[in-house]
Amino acid sequence: MGDRGTDNHSEVTDFILVGFRVRSELHILLFLLFLLVYAMILLGNVGMMTIIMTDPRLNTPMYFFLGNLSFIDLFYSSVIAPKAMINFWSESKSISFAGCVTQLFLFALFIVAEAFLLAAMAYDRFIAICNPLLYSVQMTARLCMQLVAGSYLCGSVSSILLTSVTFTLSFCASRAIDHFYCDYRPLQRISCSDLYFLKVVSFFLCTIIILPTIIVIIVSYMYIVSTVLKIRSTEGRKKAFSTCSSHLGVVSVLYGAVIFMYVIPDRFPELSKVASLCYTLVTPMLNPLIYSLRNKDVKEALKKLLKKNPIL
Repeated sequence: MGDRGTDNHSEVTDFILVGFRVRSELHILLFLLFLLVYAMILLGNVGMMTIIMTDPRLNTPMYFFLGNLSFIDLFYSSVIAPKAMINFWSESKSISFAGCVTQLFLFALFIVAEAFLLAAMAYDRFIAICNPLLYSVQMTARLCMQLVAGSYLCGSVSSILLTSVTFTLSFCASRAIDHFYCDYRPLQRISCSDLYFLKVVSFFLCTIIILPTIIVIIVSYMYIVSTVLKIRSTEGRKKAFSTCSSHLGVVSVLYGAVIFMYVIPDRFPELSKVASLCYTLVTPMLNPLIYSLRNKDVKEALKKLLKKNPIL
């Protein structure tokens, strides 16, 4: 059995991305929807990074983290969306073995990095609101760089581990992946290997990624809420809650979809695809809108940029 699995694994040169099980006439509508959302992702996240890099007033830890969040959102949505749009027009809907490995690796890297980055952003808000006098001392440029570098490092290590374990499986059952991109759960459905080790590794990764980041976010916001409620000024409370509500909105959408996708048993493939849309396309599209529309500094920086470059 082991030899046959190895032979079949070596013969796999490509996979079929099944995508959404809808009538072929709806593929055009889905293509246009994906195109619109992806265009908004490009415009919003590139615009956010441009504003942050060009306006000296936004040279603060919060906007440094926000710029990296936009970069991550832009990158991992670009790993998924273009291939999905191509497959709406393609009859074969194939993706090469190397392409599938690359897609899973890059997506896992950036989605994990985003989880740790959101935890770092919660910690930043905790220091800013609960210890404002010590903010400039504690949130140094060096610490910000370390937190961002640590986020990418955690993403890289977990991605290498998950990707290497996933693609040591034998795929002798089928080449058809019931998803619109390469993810480890749809891949394990078409494997004829023993999945015990992969399930242990994926559970371990989910535990060390989701639990610590959620704990940091929850504890940070418990202190933040406690501090904000002590503020006597109504305007001061409103400003503090406005700053934090944007971050909480992003966290809720991302973690809600990720928990549904990777923690709940994999019994409903079509629902999993919808949940995947939330963090692959919807969240990257909403993040720039949430942070820009609710942020006075960003809106002023955007107006300033548009005045300097009216052609934009």
